[in-house]
Amino acid sequence: MKKFTLAIAILFTAGQLHAQQIKIGDNAGAVTFEEYEPKSTLVVPGKVITRAKFPFIDIHNHQWEMNSKEDLNKLITEMDKMNMGLMVNLSGRGFNQDEARSTAGLVKQIESVKNYYPTRFAVFTNIDFSKINEPDWTAKAVKTLEDDVKLRGAKGLKIYKSLGFSVKDNGKLVPVDDPRIDPVWKKAGELGIPVLIHTADPSSFWDPLNAQNERWLELKTHPGRKRDASKEYSWEQLIEQQHNVFRKNPKTIFINAHMGWYPNNLAKLDSLMDEFPNMYAEIGAVIAEIGRQPRTARKFFEKRQDRILFGKDSWVPDEYQTYFRVLESEDEYFPYHKKYHAYWRMYGLGLPDEVLKKVYYKNALKIVPGLDKSQFPK
Repeated sequence: MKKFTLAIAILFTAGQLHAQQIKIGDNAGAVTFEEYEPKSTLVVPGKVITRAKFPFIDIHNHQWEMNSKEDLNKLITEMDKMNMGLMVNLSGRGFNQDEARSTAGLVKQIESVKNYYPTRFAVFTNIDFSKINEPDWTAKAVKTLEDDVKLRGAKGLKIYKSLGFSVKDNGKLVPVDDPRIDPVWKKAGELGIPVLIHTADPSSFWDPLNAQNERWLELKTHPGRKRDASKEYSWEQLIEQQHNVFRKNPKTIFINAHMGWYPNNLAKLDSLMDEFPNMYAEIGAVIAEIGRQPRTARKFFEKRQDRILFGKDSWVPDEYQTYFRVLESEDEYFPYHKKYHAYWRMYGLGLPDEVLKKVYYKNALKIVPGLDKSQFPK
């Protein structure tokens, strides 16, 4: 046996990754795929961007504490550091199925914003689908949406992914394109507000959990995200249901959350934007896909610059740095902020200023009514 031996065996068995012992001379150690995080030796120009080049609007945020000046002050401090001009809280009513309580929560948020920072926040409302089996559900939902916008000051409607995943009527899943919801989509168009809709999840969540699944690490660390088409709608069914809604409501503007789960297939997303002129796309939680295809993504952003919006989703201020660097810089091979989302490295698109301005704020100002434009460059 040679003095120096290297034996590495990576085995996939029933979706589990096992790392056997690594032996180099007299030293021994064990490294799993989850632990393996090598420091790159590549020497190239580049630096972290902590503050956006232009003030931006985060169209996709979720906040649960916006009821006082102290709550808002905390957010403003972080927003100012990164040059966030305006935050959209999509969770105005949250997930509360008690209508009186959810209405009170929505009103409290909007009142706090008006009293303390009227130009820095906007609040979207939500729909409670838990009673969709009741005969008068549609009329009540439409009336609530109208009152939320006209009387309470909501600026848009957010649809959670629970529609298609967990909303049921007598034990059966309710499809995204259920006809009982049609008047809601129509009313949003009449009110002139956008609908930000999240349908499905990455398609890999439905694929077998094996060595070929690109989301293996995420599904291993977050097993609740694994989907089963034999027990629920398939990915293809959910996406088609969503597209049916776009197709049936051409006068309503829809913001497709997470680029409609086509950030890894921009040619397909491009064709959908031709098919649905009323569909916009936001980039929340998919910057890892954009950052690994800089040339293709830049071409897409330049072509569709009038219909892409900035969004982040989860409120982790330090993670915005990845978004700024991917969109603004031409840096190469820099890390993403969550390994389980992306074990690959990022590359900057180096978007032109005019494209950046549209993604950062101009497109949001165009489709969300009543936002203050004075704090944004022309």
